[in-house]
Amino acid sequence: MKHRTACRVLAGMLLVAGATFARVNAETCTTQSAMSASDRDALATAARGLAQKVETNDSAGLRAVTIATYARDFGAIQNLVASTSAKVKGATPMVEQVYLLDASDLKSAADGSPGNAQFACMLNNSIAEADFSIPGLPAGKYAFAIVEMRGGVAPWRLSFLLQQVQGQWQMAGFYPRPMTAAGKDGLWYWTQARTMVKNKEPWTAWLYYQQAEVLLNPANMIQSTHLDKLRNEQTTAAPPTISSGVSADTPLVVKGVDGAEYHFTGLGVDDSLAKEKVDVTAKLKVDQLGDAVTARKRNADAASALVAAYPELRKNFHGVWIFAEVPGQNPYATEMAMNEIH
Repeated sequence: MKHRTACRVLAGMLLVAGATFARVNAETCTTQSAMSASDRDALATAARGLAQKVETNDSAGLRAVTIATYARDFGAIQNLVASTSAKVKGATPMVEQVYLLDASDLKSAADGSPGNAQFACMLNNSIAEADFSIPGLPAGKYAFAIVEMRGGVAPWRLSFLLQQVQGQWQMAGFYPRPMTAAGKDGLWYWTQARTMVKNKEPWTAWLYYQQAEVLLNPANMIQSTHLDKLRNEQTTAAPPTISSGVSADTPLVVKGVDGAEYHFTGLGVDDSLAKEKVDVTAKLKVDQLGDAVTARKRNADAASALVAAYPELRKNFHGVWIFAEVPGQNPYATEMAMNEIH
């Protein structure tokens, strides 16, 4: 019941201001409550069938119902399906949301390439809307379906962009995302982030807001006023040191005990180890990677400097991933649990 409630909340979270997109660009959206029963059932059936093929790793079956553009070069999708299948094996698909997205009259760009589509979907005759922003979309009739996979190792959300081809719905995009990290869902991380703000633990709050968005947003093409609220809270809660964000242009500079400076160009979270808490991830700018011994020690020293500078991280995260990066080379990555960081 907790997860079902979270999903209903998510459906109400896909909100955004932008109804003029549909009127100006002639792209229209129909939500499942406003579409006919036959359209709704057809979309649900198609989405459920795609999810079942993912669960069984039926790449050949998926390719047969994928639009020609992607079916011709299916390698990347096949790899994604294989990795996702391992995570949803034995799960039962439940279709939670479907949207009809009509871009039949979408105009091409000035250079003749496919146009950028904007769909604003009114939810339940209210001011709430779901906004889909899809670049490079050829004119046609599309749909978006959100399917929850329950009963497996952990709950996952499989979302699909569909295109109507000769009266049949075919896969035009695949967006798998976990619904939990370290056993907690997105609403838990959002609530905890607010608690961390009150507890004067801004670094943890800022990172928990990141984790909440990853778990709550089905696909990057979707924007919402509710998720905008989450981002605004994150921005407001951000420590002054990173008020402008963390990037290559505005790195977070931390000094180690020996006076060495470590320039971090990105901070995030990671659940790949499936521990009781998520890990912090940090991208470290370096001039050269060096040999393995040197690179590992530098990463360990950088992790120590980061945790020493912001000790709240030690109790709220399992460990720290450091990705030492040099342009044009594969990063050198290491992970250390907090009890290994001195």
